Amino acid sequence: MIEVKNITKSFDGSTVLHDVSATFETGKTNLIIGQSGSGKTVMLKSLVGLMRPEQGEILFDGRDIMSMGAAEVKELRKEIGMLFQGSALFDSETVLGNVMFPLIMFTQMSREEMLERAHFCIGRVNLKGAENKFPSEISGGMQKRVAIARAIALNPRYLFCDEPNSGLDPRTSILIDELLHDITHEYNITTVINTHDMNSVLGIGENIIFINKGYREWVGDMSQIYTTSNQALNEFVFATELFQQVRRYVVANGRRIQ
Repeated sequence: MIEVKNITKSFDGSTVLHDVSATFETGKTNLIIGQSGSGKTVMLKSLVGLMRPEQGEILFDGRDIMSMGAAEVKELRKEIGMLFQGSALFDSETVLGNVMFPLIMFTQMSREEMLERAHFCIGRVNLKGAENKFPSEISGGMQKRVAIARAIALNPRYLFCDEPNSGLDPRTSILIDELLHDITHEYNITTVINTHDMNSVLGIGENIIFINKGYREWVGDMSQIYTTSNQALNEFVFATELFQQVRRYVVANGRRIQ
């Protein structure tokens, strides 16, 4: 579990996060949502230690990253997996080489142990047979799955995902969502996903934090989001006519669509 307590972050005298508190639960897909410029990216970067808020606490199972020195933060990052928006694969490395990279950098495993772990992770994301291909030889969806395999190679306790469906078609986006959801539950990871994708919100949003103009304005899950009275959240989630129709249907029938 990650607990955020009263963090505030400013740039050049302008406050981007205002006294924000939130809890990201273990074994659930925790989503941070909000409009561009709302502060959600600053929130994610603060969580992983890439930015330092002026005040507050960020507790990783009781350990405050805000009070850690550089060596302690480095140790904590061994427990963290990152899935970047653009996958961030090494073009000169094969699928296998990309997944092995964190094992080479951060473990004392033998080469045989690293190969075994890398092959396991590649198989877990359904890419068996693609080990010797280069990123340029596989699709965007496959690249994203390689990035997920690399992110879980160190068996992380915490997994952070920045816009994991960016640039993907709707069908592939659903497959990535399902994979992240399944891995989160299977390995009991604290997964935090920064997303604009409303299909993700309504599909795997088990714990949703809505950031609006730097304030934490709403917390709930994908079932509660249909009937919220929060106007800013409604305008954000149900901005299109299609989602408006879905919301009206769900409210009228007293249930959400599976």
